[in-house]
Amino acid sequence: MDNRPIGVFDSGLGGLSVVRQLMHQLPEENIVYFGDTGRIPYGTRSPATIEKYARQACRFLLGEDVKMIIAACGTVSSVAPHVLAELPIPAIGVVKPAAAAAAKATRNGHIGVIGTAATIRSGAFHKRIISKFPSAVIAEQACPIFVTLVENGWIERDDEITRMTAQRYLEDIRREEVDTLLLGCTHFPLLAPVISDIMGKGVTLIDTGREAAADCTRKLWQANALCEQRECGGSARFFVSDRPEDFAKIAGMFLGRAVAEEVRVLDIDKI
Repeated sequence: MDNRPIGVFDSGLGGLSVVRQLMHQLPEENIVYFGDTGRIPYGTRSPATIEKYARQACRFLLGEDVKMIIAACGTVSSVAPHVLAELPIPAIGVVKPAAAAAAKATRNGHIGVIGTAATIRSGAFHKRIISKFPSAVIAEQACPIFVTLVENGWIERDDEITRMTAQRYLEDIRREEVDTLLLGCTHFPLLAPVISDIMGKGVTLIDTGREAAADCTRKLWQANALCEQRECGGSARFFVSDRPEDFAKIAGMFLGRAVAEEVRVLDIDKI
């Protein structure tokens, strides 16, 4: 057994979709979350900058004595997976579990992938899906404005701007007759109702947050590293690099509950 917390990081609030799933799947585990709200979005940054940010986040979480790190960021998982591979503790991203789930879910072999510009440019989801399903036909689309919409709380399915943006982004993928759409950014599940309306009932949405949390659960169980229920209270600690008030306000939408915990500001450049 291992009573240390699980560390999770993201460019902003999107990684809270992973935290919500962890709270559901492993309610007894403690979690340390870092959202780099002062430098979002990562999807428009260069690979070198994304790598730098990932190393800083991992260094902070290692200092918190976590037992596993989840890069709850499609951009980091796609562009800088080597950063996770080099860590002295187990670490996972969102690409492998989500791609495997998409390959398993498709019925007609036509899979759509949406993500940030950096994620789509990397081809990481494409490569991983093909490794699982060599004959898959994959349609990809960068949807950078989705991140901004979510970070500002514009997620309602009847919001005209959100719906128009989604229709514009998804029109080409719809023409490809995909039956599975991989949401390659952990911000995107909050837009799932809008995306589902546009794609239609016959399209299965793959939630990267859910798949990453399930992968974490499997790995901790296999390593006998789950915490002892008597010793752990299922607490969460939240850190951001800027705007803690905005974080607490929007985070409730991701977690499905109000954030009563203190949200601490971290000078990540000093880590």
